[in-house]
Amino acid sequence: MITLKQIDYALAVSKTLHFKKAAEASFVSPSTLSNAITEMEKHLGFKVFERDNKKVFVTALGAEFLKKAQSIQLQIFDIQKFAENQSDPLSSNLSIGIIPTVSPYFLPIVLPEIKKAFPNLTLSIEESQSNILVNKVKNGELNMAILALPYNLEGLTSLKFWEEDFYWIAHHENKNAGKQEIRATQLEHSELMLLDDGHCLKDHILDACKISDDSKHVVKASSLATLVQLVKGNMGSTLVPHMALGQLLSSNKDLLKSHLNEPGPHREISLIMRPTYSGMPGAELLKILFTKSLNLHFKPQ
Repeated sequence: MITLKQIDYALAVSKTLHFKKAAEASFVSPSTLSNAITEMEKHLGFKVFERDNKKVFVTALGAEFLKKAQSIQLQIFDIQKFAENQSDPLSSNLSIGIIPTVSPYFLPIVLPEIKKAFPNLTLSIEESQSNILVNKVKNGELNMAILALPYNLEGLTSLKFWEEDFYWIAHHENKNAGKQEIRATQLEHSELMLLDDGHCLKDHILDACKISDDSKHVVKASSLATLVQLVKGNMGSTLVPHMALGQLLSSNKDLLKSHLNEPGPHREISLIMRPTYSGMPGAELLKILFTKSLNLHFKPQ
């Protein structure tokens, strides 16, 4: 009979592809872990891992087994957390991922409110790009994540709590700078600076402006703060979301903003999680808190 402990050990090896590191992560000796996996493979009738003195490989059948094992582990986790989440949501541990075009503008607003509303919650936060966060939520490495939509969620569910438009940021010497509204057709696309590939904000901007990604945008950056500094140096212009305006423009008096007058909202901010996630009551509470906090902080557009 295959045990849950053996499944946990196998998944630990699949992450590290190293028996000793997997044993350390599982707080057991390498021999205990190795013997457990050998016994499991006897019950299965096939090898999950092949190993030599240097490397560990996952077999073809092993890969299929590990997919099912991952699903079982997540279901067990949800069962263990079910009663806890129903009786007292957001009273223990919670891991949340968040994309970098939201985190620096969102977290300073909501973290004090979370601490006040849920004093017993231990929160861990991981910043990364959308594709990484989606995979980690699917695999159970994160309880939930905060993403900007539209984005392919690969079967995950979402709770929208905010929507916003983009603003065009330009140096005051730019001929179009300072207009209350600006259309995408008025923008000089060759001077428009965007984030690197992999940031969903870039795709949302291209979509809102109906611009094809033809690689004419030679200046790219990994953060909005860097882009705004480049605009301050009069190297071009950029587009930023509403929630970022205050931080990015407060100390840059040479820069002016214009609302992008294209059909919106240009992006929606949502909590995403597995459809079977047992912490849905807590997620609903967070959604309400996030919406209330953002509405109080930001003036209507």
